[in-house]
Amino acid sequence: MNLVNKEYHRRARVLLENWQDSRGVSTGFEVSTDKSLATIIELNLLGADASISEVNKLCKFAREHGLAGIGVNPVHVERCIQTLGDDVPIGTVIGFPLGANHPQIKVAEAELAVKHGARSLSMVLNIGLLKTSNFQEVFEELRAVRYACPDADLIVILETALLEPLQIIIACMLSREAGADAVMTSTGFSSMGATPEDVSLMRSVLGDDLDVVASGGITDSDSIVGLLKAGASRLTIGFSSTDDTLSGLIKYAD
Repeated sequence: MNLVNKEYHRRARVLLENWQDSRGVSTGFEVSTDKSLATIIELNLLGADASISEVNKLCKFAREHGLAGIGVNPVHVERCIQTLGDDVPIGTVIGFPLGANHPQIKVAEAELAVKHGARSLSMVLNIGLLKTSNFQEVFEELRAVRYACPDADLIVILETALLEPLQIIIACMLSREAGADAVMTSTGFSSMGATPEDVSLMRSVLGDDLDVVASGGITDSDSIVGLLKAGASRLTIGFSSTDDTLSGLIKYAD
């Protein structure tokens, strides 16, 4: 392990110890009954079988509820822009869902998405490189996308279910240093989504500088409150036009 990687591990261990010592101290969002949470909720429709009809329903739903934004696969960005205009911010995914694309492909995806009108880019970090301590390569990839699309909101997806606490910390450190705007817990395609513990750990590393986006496994109002109290500043929920519980969650948020 080179000196740079050793230093990352050293710093991460200190941050982990500090977080463990401060567990139980609430530093998250204060849930207020008189404030709408819809402004921090984004709905995603990222399944391989997502139809144009469902995409259109997503756009209608998001506009009606005044949500923070929607996330769709790259092929649907232009369609959503034509439907929503500037009413609701449109986001898309980069290197999704595995994060193992070549860096040049991620850059090209990001550039094309912005050209088509995407305002936010949720990029899956290269998990394999992170887990084998190839931190410089991870950083360079993140930085390349940041440089290619300086005006877009860059969100780095970690897939926390596959990472150990030290790896989550280092991923957050690299994301901050590369110029990301936010760090997201999960793609929603792995074994587990956001947990209050992972959100709390991420917030302890990022402080107030970057948004922490909780994604995956958000199914009821209790999970919303728990993640916000843990430190999430934004929430990403999967959209299904046939899921009655979604309207209930949004109603709760309103």
